[in-house]
Amino acid sequence: MRIAVTGSTGKLGSVVVRELAAAGHDVIGFDQHGTRGPGFVQVDLTDYGQVIDALTGVGDQHDGVDALVHLAAIPAPGIRPDVATFHNNISATFNVFWAALRLGITKIVYASSETVQGLPFDAPPPYIPVDEDYPARPESVYSVVKHLEEQLAIELCRWYPRASITALRFSNVMVPEDYAEFPSFDADPRARKWNLWSYIDARDGAQAVARALEVAPAGFDRFLIAAADTVMSRPNADLVAAVFPGVELRGELGEHDSLFSTAKARRLLGYQPQHSWRDEVG
Repeated sequence: MRIAVTGSTGKLGSVVVRELAAAGHDVIGFDQHGTRGPGFVQVDLTDYGQVIDALTGVGDQHDGVDALVHLAAIPAPGIRPDVATFHNNISATFNVFWAALRLGITKIVYASSETVQGLPFDAPPPYIPVDEDYPARPESVYSVVKHLEEQLAIELCRWYPRASITALRFSNVMVPEDYAEFPSFDADPRARKWNLWSYIDARDGAQAVARALEVAPAGFDRFLIAAADTVMSRPNADLVAAVFPGVELRGELGEHDSLFSTAKARRLLGYQPQHSWRDEVG
């Protein structure tokens, strides 16, 4: 496929571009910042005219795309004022979705967020491991936008029955260079409780994107995407007892198994996380 990837120079986006290209796809990166050259177009996604023009074709770069991967955003709360985060992220996502569907690009995979699960879990989750089954609990403006984007995708799929829009609720994205810090997390179990000690290796994030592009059917669905394990060396039973006593436990926790359930992504997308910080840190 020829695939447009927004946010192509970001932490996750750069790995997604690399992995999709390695799998044989023709990848066109869209971002506000990046080096001019083949496979990259500088686009302000908050400008609808630029978005639809870039998806239609830019010079000799391409003459249209088959699928869209939307990763561009202000990537977390607290980076810019809330109003800037809201206006930037919601307008960029609407523009990208709307332009794609108006052009007949019906395969869309995009970055939702673990934050819609209720992060930073100042109010404990309803049960552990968490999954996609309980209603969204946004606790920041950034997370509200992610929730609204999912609702937007639901309605767009109703309006465009051939559309396939997949929301990947990525956990905290990591690359191998980040893993040297992980052993220090054991000193304080509360330091990373905000997302149940979860993470996602960017390479496995790229795998989830590729699987969704390949197998997601028409319609909307959402999936938690996390590594197979936690960021901690301490056992899950100790962590949960210390930080979330009284929270309902559903099934076995495992010694170090991720407390964000990826069972749905494994079952429906064929997602199989391959990378762990434990293999990178001696």
